[in-house]
Amino acid sequence: MSETHSRPRRSCLYMPASNTRALEKAKTLAADTIIFDLEDAVAPDAKEEARANACAALQSGDYGNRELVVRINAMDTPWFAEDLKQACLAQASAILVPKILNANDLIQITDFMEDLDASLGTKLWAMIEMPEAILKLGEIAALGRQQRLTTFVMGFNDLAKEMRADHDRSIFRSVMTQTVIAARAYGVNVIDSVYNDFSDPDGLVEECKEAKTLGFDGKTLIHPVQIETANQVFAPSTSEIETAKSIIKAFEDPVNAGKGVIVVDGKMTELLHLKQARQLVAKADAIAAMAE
Repeated sequence: MSETHSRPRRSCLYMPASNTRALEKAKTLAADTIIFDLEDAVAPDAKEEARANACAALQSGDYGNRELVVRINAMDTPWFAEDLKQACLAQASAILVPKILNANDLIQITDFMEDLDASLGTKLWAMIEMPEAILKLGEIAALGRQQRLTTFVMGFNDLAKEMRADHDRSIFRSVMTQTVIAARAYGVNVIDSVYNDFSDPDGLVEECKEAKTLGFDGKTLIHPVQIETANQVFAPSTSEIETAKSIIKAFEDPVNAGKGVIVVDGKMTELLHLKQARQLVAKADAIAAMAE
């Protein structure tokens, strides 16, 4: 499993790049990923300052082993081209692009990045927040096999607006399932949408648990107080880790060499469970390494 896909993304915190105090605070936070936001959280007259702040932060070396992503402005805005250029030059871990409609959007963006001679380490994340994107999830996700695309990020605030619907999470459950299926089919990570009420910790816990159950890798966050919850819910539990290690140990026993099905702790266990166990232990090890 590549580092791009194995590293933890339990907590992906949006930080407005126009707010220098917030950027400074982010250096001390336990978020797996910091998303320097140039889009929704930044007023039009502060876009250029925010871009400069984000690039300075990327190049500072002050954020430890956190993954640093820049959410740029959409392709149809006057800031897009310069946002993309500067984020590539500053070697962001990834560039998160909002308002993606179809695979052609991502192909164009990838071509722009190649023209800029962007580092191959700079990946592409796509916001899934437009109705057209939902209808074309498969073709978009398929780019994960050959382009820079590695991650989907759900955006239910915008999707609700585009649908002219109430922001009721229950209406998005089928979309969440479709997105996870498309992502997993092509090896793409998938991150849940934000929980808007940062004063409601119980509601956040429920959303995180729901997303984990459906197969999401983590959750985007809007406030530092949400980090601990996301980190806890999306991390493997002690019992899960112990079970996974038992499965791995059992399959490594010479007695079970060449077997596709064995009994572990009284349960029929197949090779697919071994693969899942190895993935879970790798994730636990990566989380432990983040804390060092």
